[in-house]
Amino acid sequence: MDIEKRIDEMQREARSGSIAKVRALMAEFGLTAADISGKAPGGRVSDAVKPKGKVAAKFHNAATGDSWSGRGLQPRWLKAALAAGAKVTDFAV
Repeated sequence: MDIEKRIDEMQREARSGSIAKVRALMAEFGLTAADISGKAPGGRVSDAVKPKGKVAAKFHNAATGDSWSGRGLQPRWLKAALAAGAKVTDFAV
């Protein structure tokens, strides 16, 4: 039990020291909690963190109406078409 108390005490001391360092850096650079959390005053998410919205399609399959933005993994319909001999440029919008 004595060891557990000592471990808890050391963790509290380390945490207090870390908090003091963060507060000192915030004061040095004029930062607020809102700056660190990514929220603008009033609780709104800042532009840097805000999702940018849907990305326009760059590839379109006219036969099925499927589309792909060109981001992430290729969709199954495109992989199948490429395997059948089509080119990616055939589906460019």
